[in-house]
Amino acid sequence: MTTSPIIRVAGLTHQVRLGDESLTILEGIALEVKPGQSLALVGASGSGKSTLLGLLAGLDRATEGTIDISGQSLSALDEEQRAQLRGRHIGFVFQSFLLLPTLTALENVMLPAELQGRSDGEQRARQLLEQVGLKERVRHFPSQLSGGEQQRVAIARAFMTQPDILLADEPTGNLDHHTGAQIIELLFELNRTHGTTLVMVTHDEALASRCERRLLMTAGRLEEQHA
Repeated sequence: MTTSPIIRVAGLTHQVRLGDESLTILEGIALEVKPGQSLALVGASGSGKSTLLGLLAGLDRATEGTIDISGQSLSALDEEQRAQLRGRHIGFVFQSFLLLPTLTALENVMLPAELQGRSDGEQRARQLLEQVGLKERVRHFPSQLSGGEQQRVAIARAFMTQPDILLADEPTGNLDHHTGAQIIELLFELNRTHGTTLVMVTHDEALASRCERRLLMTAGRLEEQHA
């Protein structure tokens, strides 16, 4: 039985305007990712990895080409529809955490469910915070948490809506080695328990080596690396 890709990218090119000139960030990207796979995007800074991640999340529109997420074409959706698709299918973990400073850990994790009008938010948020080892920190604000604890809150928030896909941009980039190792274990534990597809931009070799697939981005072009 053939499993249809949960992510399908074809002929993807992205350019930005710099004055009178255009700069090509991505060129001719093709990619298919099956449900439940883990994939590392590696490459030098400025090679286009984070741009690709943002396009997969529907945070921006590509100049050319197509992106299908769970069988839906992003190019056919307007901004509001892309936001709805993200809410249903995609979780995003940012390198800088992007927690709201005026909300507690529990409230930050609950936020995606509240935006969807769900009534089970608090119970699920507490379960996720316990799963990431923060049961005793639910009432703490981001300023009262360490970097590793903030990243765990961000990961719990990303899993709040039970996404099919988790996109993570340098999830261990701001963490020390020991904390980064804990975050790696957490990501793959959640991948196993939820069956979530993982696509991660990383410079962390320990993280990249744990993924089923490794793709190298060089000057806007993508190449699969084989062991």
